[in-house]
Amino acid sequence: MIFYRPVYEHKGSTLSADSGYIYEDEVKRQFFEAFGNVVITQPSGTVIYSDYLHYDAAAQQARLTKNVRMVDGASTLTTNYLTYKMRSKVGTYTGGGRIISQGDTITSKNAHYFENTKDAYFRNKVVVRTPNVKIYTDTMRYNSAGRMTYFFGPTNIKDPVGEKNLYTEKGNYNTGTGVADFNKNNLYTEGSKFLKGDSLHYERETGIGKAFRNVVFVDTLDKFYAYGGFGLYRQSDESITMTEKPLIITLVKNDSTANDPKVDSTENTVETKSRRERRREQRELEKEETLELDTDSSQTAESEITPPELKEEAKMDSVFLTADTLFSKVILLKEYIALDLKLDRSGGELIVEEDVDYGDDEDFDLDADSMELDVDSTALPLKPDSIQIATADLDQIDALQKSNPDSTLKKISQKPVVQAKKTQNKKQEEPLSIEATIKADSLTRQHAIIPKGSEADDLMNNALKVAQTPDTTAKTIPPTGTDSTKMSNIPDTARTRIVKAYYNVRLFKSDLQAVADSVYYGMADSMFRFMGRPMIWAQGSQISADTIFMQILNQQLDNALLKENAMMVNAVLDTVKFNQLKGRKITAFFTNSNIDRLYVDGNAENLVFSTNDKLGIITEMFHDRGARIKVKMEGKKIIDYVSVRKVDQKVYPFKMVNQDNEILPGFIWRPQDRPTSKEDLLNRKREIPKEGEMSEVPPANEGEGTNPPPLQKDLIEAVQEEVTEETLAPKI
Repeated sequence: MIFYRPVYEHKGSTLSADSGYIYEDEVKRQFFEAFGNVVITQPSGTVIYSDYLHYDAAAQQARLTKNVRMVDGASTLTTNYLTYKMRSKVGTYTGGGRIISQGDTITSKNAHYFENTKDAYFRNKVVVRTPNVKIYTDTMRYNSAGRMTYFFGPTNIKDPVGEKNLYTEKGNYNTGTGVADFNKNNLYTEGSKFLKGDSLHYERETGIGKAFRNVVFVDTLDKFYAYGGFGLYRQSDESITMTEKPLIITLVKNDSTANDPKVDSTENTVETKSRRERRREQRELEKEETLELDTDSSQTAESEITPPELKEEAKMDSVFLTADTLFSKVILLKEYIALDLKLDRSGGELIVEEDVDYGDDEDFDLDADSMELDVDSTALPLKPDSIQIATADLDQIDALQKSNPDSTLKKISQKPVVQAKKTQNKKQEEPLSIEATIKADSLTRQHAIIPKGSEADDLMNNALKVAQTPDTTAKTIPPTGTDSTKMSNIPDTARTRIVKAYYNVRLFKSDLQAVADSVYYGMADSMFRFMGRPMIWAQGSQISADTIFMQILNQQLDNALLKENAMMVNAVLDTVKFNQLKGRKITAFFTNSNIDRLYVDGNAENLVFSTNDKLGIITEMFHDRGARIKVKMEGKKIIDYVSVRKVDQKVYPFKMVNQDNEILPGFIWRPQDRPTSKEDLLNRKREIPKEGEMSEVPPANEGEGTNPPPLQKDLIEAVQEEVTEETLAPKI
């Protein structure tokens, strides 16, 4: 018998509809079928709506079809087919549906909803849309009470614009607070920046990301990448702080090539012409490559283009930099004030010191002024390379759903829970069709790009490839005092990266090593500033000063400035005697990574020991003093040696060498601080010297025991050619 507007009660639940009937099968199991405006009201307050109901009383299982809505507190489930087990309070759909909870909209092909725990498990093209992010995954658990999502497979969490993305294969994300914790194959991307780690923690409100263990940070725009055990990324200033054996790697050219002209600062026109030719060749090559590549891959190809001659001939070397803490951020280019060191390959202005008595037993009083280092600098914008991450744009689908008059998304989420008495006494509202909503959800899933698992590795590998590709674009840095007309040519939005290293700084290159307490590096002018007991080892020499500036141009070491108490030291033979070059400042210029010319200014002194290579003994000591010592080299050979002003040169037979004259004031010898390899760089810190140890001569068995290096050996020969026995004899 058919009943019209029946209301039934079973196990505490109320069932009502426009019409329905009860029947039994051959084993006396009861079934109830209802048609039109079906409403099931649970004792807990959960209400289910549909157009049709088939209910098995024995199993307490309901099958609802067409325009199904399940309202459980602040959560609403909509689908066209729902199986609901009233005993366990579990709802299941397999033909596509959505759940809306506190502003979160989740669509999927399959889902299970657990009323008791407020958990929902989603499978097959899961898309989550919130006011702040969009989530794409294939397997997910969602808790509507805490707005917590849990991921068990490849997942992308994107911002609405698509510029930022969080990738993981296992982790959780709170859609309310925006806090994420990932622990498998994790990657955070923001434009040209990539942050990877074994574990990743991200806070949306503060824009802070933390990576733990095997951390890699890459910025393809600046061709910058770093490694470490812990990384802290701040979105506000785009800064990265790395600790636990952090490591920055920079590529530089190591050998000479036919395309590296010898540049003199007095011939700026030659340098400008070379840069223009390189830019022209770069543009022509990019045009040719663009014609051969399709549209999708053209941007990546252009970012990796390098002139053929550099690929074939240039040999690259890696510069490794580590410290207790590494910090890097992006600043406006106009805020970066390049240091004007007034370096001149012709020597520049001569430093005139007060007259000094060059008596044999007199000490020197250098009275070096203190130097203030301005770490701000300015430069022209760099030509960037970047990797663009493709994202699915679902804004049109969202607009379609909002504009559709049949969509019940908003109305369902705002609909109050219907009580049993109201169901019995009041006429139900005309249910709105959700057919358009289901179609829109299906379209959303069709257009959604669900990650498969290899995207993160591909993105990081491509980013590292771009970062490791040398940037052939020449840089022109306006120095301090540049007029406003030139500064106005720099775009207001142009930015550059700076790097700061704190405590126990160590640098290693195959032919150059360095240590310091702190280092500042600006990418705009590629200038290193070593501060706090800095020391550099190169070509067999130990170099030290109060502050050391070192600049890399066109991937090659171009110049270096040792400021205040500058000194170069070499060990001689197997003894504790040392060749020494000292001054208030030492300026070195390089060509093809080799010293081209060297200037020692301000009470310049050169102390070298002459040796008999056949007998392996020291024969005499030369001591040269003046206002300036100039050394010019070619192919690692000295071709010119000149002492300027107040020249005082002496030769001491070896028997007259004693502790009073064998070392210069401020002598330092610390071979134990020198990094010997990349592994040694990371695993051994610089020793802290005891009081007075820096200026003491080590015992005989602790000498480095090497033959005179090419530079100091040639210095001996050059001095011998200039100083004759007649001029020296009266002064010995």
